[in-house]
Amino acid sequence: MEKYIDLIKNSYSGYWNYLKAEVFFQNHWDNYFYGLIAISLLVWLLEIIFPWRKNQSIFRKDFWLDVFYMFFNFFLLNLIILIALSNAASQFFNDLLGVVNLSLTDFQLFNINQLPKVFGLLIFFFVSDFVQWNTHRLLHRIPFLWNFHKVHHSVKEMGFAAHLRYHWMEPVVYKSLLYIPIAIIGHYNAADVAIVYFFTIAIGHINHANLGWDYGPLKYIFNNPKMHIWHHAKQLPKHVRFGVNYGLTLSLWDYIFKTDYIPHNGRDIELGFENDESFPKHFINQELYPFNKK
Repeated sequence: MEKYIDLIKNSYSGYWNYLKAEVFFQNHWDNYFYGLIAISLLVWLLEIIFPWRKNQSIFRKDFWLDVFYMFFNFFLLNLIILIALSNAASQFFNDLLGVVNLSLTDFQLFNINQLPKVFGLLIFFFVSDFVQWNTHRLLHRIPFLWNFHKVHHSVKEMGFAAHLRYHWMEPVVYKSLLYIPIAIIGHYNAADVAIVYFFTIAIGHINHANLGWDYGPLKYIFNNPKMHIWHHAKQLPKHVRFGVNYGLTLSLWDYIFKTDYIPHNGRDIELGFENDESFPKHFINQELYPFNKK
């Protein structure tokens, strides 16, 4: 038990020092704090210059709530719970394997660190995105998880910051299901995968932005605003029960597994979910909603 207490303490102090280094420019090109700000300002500027919904305000409905979610989920949530929880869970899993004289390296199919970095990062990206696509489907199909995911789908007007409006339990689910697949292929450190994270953040911001893009032929590979708007549609098609267009960065999986749905230009469709008018409107109540839901 003492080992886990020390691990949790070190997780908190380690991430706090990391966050200070980010804010005070001690980390350079892989600075996630200012990287997020730069990407957000750029996509917001694109929204202002090329708005898809002309009548939507620059400071749309829930703009500031989503900006708060963006920084809370991307930075403060890690400080409060995720890093300590992740490190403790990882140690516990390894301790369980150690009982039978095994470790995660015994299950490793190959080590992406031994490949040329470009190929290794591509494998890391595709494996991560596919696992997250499947996890996203589970968030819609399992009622218990859907109550957490409703926070994200409570967005009524799309904009870049809506990308990171989600309940704190979501990354717990995502990271838990991603842990073993990444352990099997190996992983890079945070600095090495920064380019992957910045790319996925940019695509996620654009998907939720007030932009009418689909990237032409590349729409069959990359998720885009014209596709993702239908994922947030309040009215689901009759042949679908749980949702459509689950892709995070890649739309590829939706086209392969036939979960794609873009019937027409969805610029002005109503967003949300059934009975969302009774869903809490403020941060604390939204965070408590799944635990109060009977």
